[in-house]
Amino acid sequence: MNLLIDAGNTRIKWALTDECNWLDSGHFPVEQASGLAQFFAACFDRRGADPQNIRIFASNVAGEEVAQHIRNIGTGHPPEFVVAQKEQCGVRNGYSSAAQLGSDRWAALIAAWHRVRGECLVVGCGTATTIDTLSGHGEFLGGLILPGVELMQRSLCDATAQLQPGQGKYVPLPLNTADALYSGALQASCGAIERQHALLGNNAPVLLSGGAAAQLQERLNLPLQMVDNPVLQGLLLIAQEAGA
Repeated sequence: MNLLIDAGNTRIKWALTDECNWLDSGHFPVEQASGLAQFFAACFDRRGADPQNIRIFASNVAGEEVAQHIRNIGTGHPPEFVVAQKEQCGVRNGYSSAAQLGSDRWAALIAAWHRVRGECLVVGCGTATTIDTLSGHGEFLGGLILPGVELMQRSLCDATAQLQPGQGKYVPLPLNTADALYSGALQASCGAIERQHALLGNNAPVLLSGGAAAQLQERLNLPLQMVDNPVLQGLLLIAQEAGA
């Protein structure tokens, strides 16, 4: 049995699996990471699972404190923290220094390749928006990182005295500040995705995931596929390749 953990900047997502199937899953705020050991002890007990037989595969971009909480979960195997490789699960990593590619982006790329088996754009819409390009041969060609929709708005308000946060809505030509902030963040994100897709020069699919995915979906005139938990999907593929 495997415990897959995707520790992001805002949320910790998890899934309990056997060799192929998801048995249980959920998420909670990263601020509650100190309760991981107690939470999963109860989870294993509820499932009748022996912690000594559980392997943990984790993508952690939330820092060392969260990593330590993951180590404290206490199974029969030390957690295996995923690090991007030069090649893994059929995907080749074109990053100038392979290990510097975020583990979450790497796992999502692996999931995307096994879903599409062809050229595609892999877009994660979380605290940051990541826009990564896969070739038709499974090679990661490069990608962008930009502030997510919420972070763009918040950073502008934090840095500009006369801008105040508000609940805006999308309007093509905004006539108030809240709408201008929200619409600007959406347009900037969509523009970056569309420009990266244009570099492909074809009708390659865009795999869209993350908390802001639904907001962007409505504004993108591209061949979209909405994907749930691509990082966890990629971690399962990594676990399978490791024989777990």
